[in-house]
Amino acid sequence: MNQTNTKWIVTGLLLSILMAAMDNTIVATAMGTIVADLGGLDQFVWVTSAYMVATMAGMPIFGKLSDMYGRKRFFVFGLIVFLIGSALCGLAQTMTQLSLFRAIQGIGGGALMPIAFTIIFDTFPPEKRGKMTGMLGAVFGLSSVLGPLLGAYITDTIGWHWVFYVNVPIGIVALALILSFYKESAVHQKQRIDWAGAFTLVVAIVALMFGLELGGSYGWSSAPILALFAAFAVFFVAFVLVERKAADPILPFWLFKRRLFASSQALAFLYGATFIILTVYIPLFVQAVYGGSATNAGLILTPMMLGSVAGSAIGGIFQTKISFRRLMTVSVISFFAGMALLAFMSPDTSRVLLTVYMVLAGFGVGFSFSMLPTASMHNLEPRYRGTANSTNSFLRSFGMTMGITVFGAIQSSVLANRLAEAFAGQEGGAAAGFGGDLRQVFQSDVRSQIPPEILDKIVNAMSDSITAMFLYALVPIALAALAVAFMGKEKAGSEEVK
Repeated sequence: MNQTNTKWIVTGLLLSILMAAMDNTIVATAMGTIVADLGGLDQFVWVTSAYMVATMAGMPIFGKLSDMYGRKRFFVFGLIVFLIGSALCGLAQTMTQLSLFRAIQGIGGGALMPIAFTIIFDTFPPEKRGKMTGMLGAVFGLSSVLGPLLGAYITDTIGWHWVFYVNVPIGIVALALILSFYKESAVHQKQRIDWAGAFTLVVAIVALMFGLELGGSYGWSSAPILALFAAFAVFFVAFVLVERKAADPILPFWLFKRRLFASSQALAFLYGATFIILTVYIPLFVQAVYGGSATNAGLILTPMMLGSVAGSAIGGIFQTKISFRRLMTVSVISFFAGMALLAFMSPDTSRVLLTVYMVLAGFGVGFSFSMLPTASMHNLEPRYRGTANSTNSFLRSFGMTMGITVFGAIQSSVLANRLAEAFAGQEGGAAAGFGGDLRQVFQSDVRSQIPPEILDKIVNAMSDSITAMFLYALVPIALAALAVAFMGKEKAGSEEVK
């Protein structure tokens, strides 16, 4: 494949990754406007849930299918479905329609994310893969920060419909590039489709994701949520039993016997669970504690994004020269240090120091964007690469969902306790001080009217709740350090397919 073709292929993949990875964050900032226009406040959670559930359910399936029948046809399928879903979302007239169309989008996204990295692995020789995966990883990190800013700008200047329509021209360009320049080998090994494994896996994932997404709304001990978790347990056990007997399983369990593969999957989950809370709660800290605007809160993440882009690029460049374990050791030390410093912030911490802490944490996380997909597929035959990388993408997304659920519950609990302590001596508790509505802290015009002694108590409580959550996040990062220790001495350039 000539150099011109590969450049256009990479461009198409980068555009696709940017579009799919940015979709949830770009939509999140428009949700207030969408609810105001379409109504259905009680249904808005489904707009995000439908996309995430469909994406995660599709990842392992499309990864396996790409191993069986080729990357190009399923990547193109994913792009087309994603674009159709995007166009339909922009035309939605009700919240129910929007949720349904978001599920269509999610099906396409489930094919795009894992297959893009696998195409890079198939297209480039070992010595060039690091640089290429570094670029894709950098785009993945960029999307988490660019999405909210772009979403806010589009919603304010053009309208929320264009949050979805903007995907169409980007996706058409990516589709044209992939169709024109990506020439895939026609040789693929025939395998049986594991229908039973696909069914039990999808049902298990859907049940678990809806349980996690809706637990806070219905109550964790409510009958619907307990039923969803029970369904997950039953179908997950069934999936394991089916996969152990399947001739060509959706997820070959023998892959987890390989140290590098198993440790990469563990790291994807742990990094996903911890990095997501930084992108969500640092802007919250800026708005509630510093009193910054929503725009400032979004821009404050820029240093962390730049750090992650740098980490991804460095990890990609040096993974052919330095072992995965050594590079990920640098990663986990930097991530741990950054998170630890963030855990000891206070309302008096300067923005300069906050920026330094974010760069340090972002730099550490950045390595994982480029290195973990490569480590997952290292020394594997082409027939297993799609499965391996889709598993890695799935576990990172699953970790993000678990992280925002678990750490979000921790933050809410600590905040409630701190507010109760702060206003314990007042009649009516916290309600006597500020009406009990924390939204006032995020509205600059209302915030200025809160008495200073009351505002200080609220700010300190919010600060303590967020930093306490960061402190608890050090536990999974410490576990990540253990996973790194098991990675072995292999590096990306030492390719020896087995």
